[in-house]
Amino acid sequence: MARLRLNGSSTLPAAGFAYSATVTAGPLIFTAGISPLDAAGAIVPPGDVVGQTRTCLANLRSVLDDQGASMADIAKLTIYVAEQLQADLVVAWDEIVAEFGTPVPPAMMMGVTVLAYDDQLVEIEAIAAPAA
Repeated sequence: MARLRLNGSSTLPAAGFAYSATVTAGPLIFTAGISPLDAAGAIVPPGDVVGQTRTCLANLRSVLDDQGASMADIAKLTIYVAEQLQADLVVAWDEIVAEFGTPVPPAMMMGVTVLAYDDQLVEIEAIAAPAA
């Protein structure tokens, strides 16, 4: 039996993401903010929200794999996009949907002024609930 159940809502509109997740007792993994860094520590690709979202997701997969978890174990996502246009959040969200399908785990996406590295536009953090 899965430890993680993504929940819709009987009162809110279907929006392509889960409004909540229920996790049974067991281990949780809390990631740091996952940046779009390559093996040399460089931001890739600079200036590209879509590419950086994909790189963050690939790095997140690696971090979870190191802990014996997968993207299917994610109970909560937070996505930060350092751009001024709402359209940039939309294209980042489209990449999240492409990764997870519907429903996406409960998620918070926000536009921020700046992130830690020069040329960084995207950062993703997650909470995962792998099988015990």
